[in-house]
Amino acid sequence: MEIDEIITLLNSLSNPKSIEGMARYGINPEKTLGVSIPALRKMAKDIGKSHALAQQLWDTGFHEARILAGMIDEPDKVDDSQMEQWVRDFDSWGVCDQCCMNLFDMTGFAYLKAIEWSSREEEFVKRAGFALMAVLASHDKKAGDEAFLKFFPAIEKESVDERNYVKKAVNWALRQIGKRNINLNRMAVETAKYIRKIDSRAARWIAADALKELAGEAVQNRLADKKTKS
Repeated sequence: MEIDEIITLLNSLSNPKSIEGMARYGINPEKTLGVSIPALRKMAKDIGKSHALAQQLWDTGFHEARILAGMIDEPDKVDDSQMEQWVRDFDSWGVCDQCCMNLFDMTGFAYLKAIEWSSREEEFVKRAGFALMAVLASHDKKAGDEAFLKFFPAIEKESVDERNYVKKAVNWALRQIGKRNINLNRMAVETAKYIRKIDSRAARWIAADALKELAGEAVQNRLADKKTKS
């Protein structure tokens, strides 16, 4: 499938009502078509993997085309330069999160970029760092605890960032790491309790929301059961 054919198909699936709804959730309506994620996943399956086509889709600047680019790109062909180019182009949490969970987390740079980007000032670059932490905690079943312990200092440091898309990503990362196993849960709960004492509305919100889930009966029972079976 050629780039022009894909763009024509995306335009044919455009939904003005969906664009309005996306705008209410913070997605920039400019260059947005309102195509659903399930529809994009189906397109990605039909298109197949293509590193070259992914870059062409990204360069169009369309919201859905960039999400689709992350779905069809080949992780082993993604280098540091491409990741830096794409992350600087992020203009919404939607493209940021989809790109992190569909592509960036499978590259050889994922853990490095998670830490590196978490200290950057740009809102969606910083979000990408914490989104990667969250996605890696969920997707990378083979990684040891030490890989995630390295994320806690960044979570503590950036918990004072009051920007909505940043604080929600910090919270996301903390919760996902804390749900991975009983040992990381204890560390995540301790981190949340520490963050709770910081004089910052963002930090207090992150801590309260994380503790509600991580110290809750459902998570504690699941992790205890997981430990028993291991």
